Amino acid sequence: MKVNTKVKKDPVYTHEGTPASHINVEQQLRRTVCSCLLWENTFYEDGISVAERIKSLVPKVKPLKVAQIAIEARNQWKLRHVPLLLVREMAKYKTHKIFVANTLSEIIQRPDELTEFLAIYWINGKQSLSAQVKKGLAKAFNKFDAYSLAKYNRNETVKLRDVLFLCHAKPIDAIQDTTWKKLINGTLESPDTWEVALSTGKNKKDTWERLIKEKKLGALALLRNLRNMESVNVNTSLIKQALLDMKTDRVLPFRFITAAAHAMHFESELEQSMMKCLKNRTKLPGKTILVIDVSGSMYSGDISEYSELNRAKAACSLGILVRELCEDAHIYATAGNDGTRVHATQEVPARRGFALSDAIYKMTGPLHGGGIFLTPVTKWLKKKEKDADRIIVITDEQDCAGPGTNAPSNANPFGKYNYLINVGTYKNGIGYDKWIHINGFSESILDFIQAYETIQFSKKRGNSL
Repeated sequence: MKVNTKVKKDPVYTHEGTPASHINVEQQLRRTVCSCLLWENTFYEDGISVAERIKSLVPKVKPLKVAQIAIEARNQWKLRHVPLLLVREMAKYKTHKIFVANTLSEIIQRPDELTEFLAIYWINGKQSLSAQVKKGLAKAFNKFDAYSLAKYNRNETVKLRDVLFLCHAKPIDAIQDTTWKKLINGTLESPDTWEVALSTGKNKKDTWERLIKEKKLGALALLRNLRNMESVNVNTSLIKQALLDMKTDRVLPFRFITAAAHAMHFESELEQSMMKCLKNRTKLPGKTILVIDVSGSMYSGDISEYSELNRAKAACSLGILVRELCEDAHIYATAGNDGTRVHATQEVPARRGFALSDAIYKMTGPLHGGGIFLTPVTKWLKKKEKDADRIIVITDEQDCAGPGTNAPSNANPFGKYNYLINVGTYKNGIGYDKWIHINGFSESILDFIQAYETIQFSKKRGNSL
């Protein structure tokens, strides 16, 4: 009898009981982090469990990799709190401390993140700051001018002046020295932001109109406050023109979708602005098949306490991007029946913009709202579509097919390139073995796909010469 046999891995499963992919600790950390709105509950897990999993994984992952994941989460996926938690956990371990200062400086991009980091650092009681933490905070503090410091100088438990005292930052010039002295003394002039302007008690209609005319409202502030402006009868023509004129290069489609849900009167201008930001982007060549998971877990609650966006709406916004940025896009919604374990997939009408988003979002009912069934879906699509330059699946990876022939490991993606975009934070998922796996949702997903395929093409061309 052979004694020195292969080590068998214990099986892992999705929350629905389907065999999931075995992944290493770095992949587990990236998977949990990149779709995480820290401490927010999800369909299958509460926010505390997700945060605790992140904490447990940090010491198991190489220090440089943790730092890179934190920077990726902040810069690529535009997350604010979870990168701060990662660095706080790095500060606990001798092996990871060396990367704390530079990582902290990189991920802190707004003054309120200085105070938020300290709040996270002290969440279990006050303790002294490590040298690396002080160095990182000091380096980050030097980034901010008087306007930005005044904007976020709030009367909270941890204040900006507290951070300044604790990190011993040194001003880079006389102007910054004067600014910091005013911050310490409480004499820093209030900035002319919409928050400050509206808190003075002046007429709200006049204030909104002045801010619009003086172009002191950024795109996000404008989108978030349309309902507030309507409620005080701000001039409609003024708002419409502001929407058409605003800079939209860094605004995701879901921002427009959310705004339109509460200010339907401006839907036309919102859609025009949304399309404007996509107009001159380079298109992905050939045939793209996009499959969007419309199972119940994708619709379960908003991804943040302060958001009106759930994962299904995020997926719909990516659907808008694919329609506009792919030469030939075929879009499908998929779900099924958890009881019978039978998938239901249907092509989405060839619409654009808000109409496309609405069409996708409403398909959970007709398709029964069960989980994704990856193997049956790929079989069905292969029979219908025959081939594709790329297949993109957007899902939270909670497959419901169970073990057996329909297990997700048996899926046979047939595109030249096959991508699975995970928009859930769950510990185990299905899409690693035969897919190019991406965690999180952002407008940069299609940029990544384009860059990846360009590199692969160059490699093949180089090999053929």
